[in-house]
Formats: sequence, structure tokens, C-alpha cells
Amino acid sequence: MTKLKRKPGAAAPREAPVPQVSGPAAATGKLRAIGGSGSDAFNRVIADQTVQSLWLGNADKEGRDKLRSAALATLVSIVPKDEIEGMLAAQMIATHSASMECYRRAMIREQGHEGRQSNLSHAGKLSRTFAQLLEALNRHRGKTGQQKVEVRHVHIHSGGQAVVGTVELPQGGGGASR
Repeated sequence: MTKLKRKPGAAAPREAPVPQVSGPAAATGKLRAIGGSGSDAFNRVIADQTVQSLWLGNADKEGRDKLRSAALATLVSIVPKDEIEGMLAAQMIATHSASMECYRRAMIREQGHEGRQSNLSHAGKLSRTFAQLLEALNRHRGKTGQQKVEVRHVHIHSGGQAVVGTVELPQGGGGASR
């Protein structure tokens, strides 16, 4: 194996420190409703990442506060059960925020045709990504959208006749029952 040569006087490369999770907040899970984890450090990171992913450029202080509160309320309303669900929920909120900003930009009156098309294309891709994230969340939760299939057996003996499908009789006559 070849070793890389350092320039004279250059410091030796350092490995990134491994963060240590300890203390009372590490396992209390007081913020579990936000990120789904027993680690409040993880839950805080998810909350911070979600809030930082929002487009706040057009909002005043009150508007920014409302957007941040809404994002955190959405995280809580998704009810993440574990860290994977917390991460998917954060990505869903970020994706929704980005797609809505693309839709907003596409509707700017002074927007040129190319800009409008580009923003609508990005918004469409983000909307599909949101749907995929929702599907992934549901799959993770075991909600695979299974369909119920009902099988009915009908026996037709020799010489008999049958109709397959819906039969509607005319109003006011034609038989005692449908």
C-alpha cells in the first residue's frame, strides 16, 4: 500500500470526532413526538433540519414563525414511531415546501416561458418525490395498500343459463325482485 507524503510542516490529518450522545436528554425521548426517537439529540436535529429546509425568503418575522411552527406541527401530526419515520417525515415536509415554492415561482406574472416551464417541471418532480416518500412511509408502517379480493362460486348445472355482470330491471315491472 502506498502512503501519501505530507508536505514538510503540514499537520497530520485528523479524523472527524465521533459525537457522543450522553446525559439525561440522550434517552428521555421527551421530544419523541417530533422525530420518533428515544434520543432527544436526534429529535432536535430532525426538527432543526426540517425548519432549515423551509423557504422563508418572502416572509416577514411573523410569517417565518408561522411557517416554522407549521412545519413542526406537521412533524408531530405524522406521528413518527422511529427514526426512519422521523427522517421520512422531515423529507416530506422539505419536499412539500420546495415544490410549493416552485409552483409559486412558476406563477409569477413576469416569468418567462422557459422559467415557468422549468419551475413547473421541478415542482412536478418534487410532487412525485413527495408521493414516493409517503409510499415509503406507509410501506415502513406495514400499510401496503393490499386489496380485498372476494371470490364467489356460482354453480351452473347442465342446461342452465347464467349472466355475468350487473343486471338492472326496468322500473315498474318485469319481476318481483332484482
